[in-house]
Amino acid sequence: MVADSTLFAESDLYHLVYVSRITSTGLSGASTLNDIAETSIKNNQANDITGILCYGNGYFFQCVEGSEQALTNLKNQLLMDDRHKDLKTLDFSAIAERKFKGWSLRSIILERWLLKDPKVKSLLPFKPYSWDEAETEQFLLALQGYYQQKQGEDKIDAQPIKYSALGLTLSKVVGEHQAFFLIQTVLAALIIIALLWVVLADKLGF
Repeated sequence: MVADSTLFAESDLYHLVYVSRITSTGLSGASTLNDIAETSIKNNQANDITGILCYGNGYFFQCVEGSEQALTNLKNQLLMDDRHKDLKTLDFSAIAERKFKGWSLRSIILERWLLKDPKVKSLLPFKPYSWDEAETEQFLLALQGYYQQKQGEDKIDAQPIKYSALGLTLSKVVGEHQAFFLIQTVLAALIIIALLWVVLADKLGF
């Protein structure tokens, strides 16, 4: 009987692949990605869910594996999370085996990884909403290759994420070579505000 129930559990195996956009709430959080990883790992372990979460260019891309019911419940929770929006399901179907069975949830920052993998350079800039089925499959295969490379690590569930989503987005949009101009613009704006305050204070007799 034990063997039969185990077989049934393995046969009821699905994966959910989706993309979504980070919101202003997600961007404003200093540790959004860390918070997501910490909570998701705990919940996924309790519900026998495995998978990977990717963030880049303002987008989330996630592939999770588990029972159909567990993934349905997870999707319903994701739809209520105000840190992202416009959730689009790319695939929700039965699978023969887990591709990320050692990870309750692995979180990766795509800006650190994509440029190192020649197989996915053609997918840059990272815009998963515009991908066709073949491009989505190409990216999933690359993620599976990444998983296989990392299997020998002691702690493969999650690793520290030392950048906030906001910091990554700003660096992506602005670029290192434009940092000087950004600083100058901010300083100029502060000077203008200070001058306006002096003028108004003088007129109002403060």
